[in-house]
Amino acid sequence: MTSTETKKEEFRKYLEKAGVIDQLTRVLVGLYEEPEKPNNAVEFIKSCLGAPSDTDVEKLKQENEELKGKVMDLEKKVEELQNELENERANN
Repeated sequence: MTSTETKKEEFRKYLEKAGVIDQLTRVLVGLYEEPEKPNNAVEFIKSCLGAPSDTDVEKLKQENEELKGKVMDLEKKVEELQNELENERANN
């Protein structure tokens, strides 16, 4: 086998071992068996795989970054206060 074919085979085995192929097969069979095909097949597949349908992912990412910043600020503040407390104890 060539290097490309070997990589493809390894990837296929990985997908199979991880259960991806079985899950995709189930979803596609479900789509095939739908009596009335959905207008948006991609959205149907996403919903079958558990993707949030009405969630603004970009907004959540932005909020997550803001919260990470707040956590960092609070961790700095805690460290500063702990240092202050240790200094006060050392001076007494």
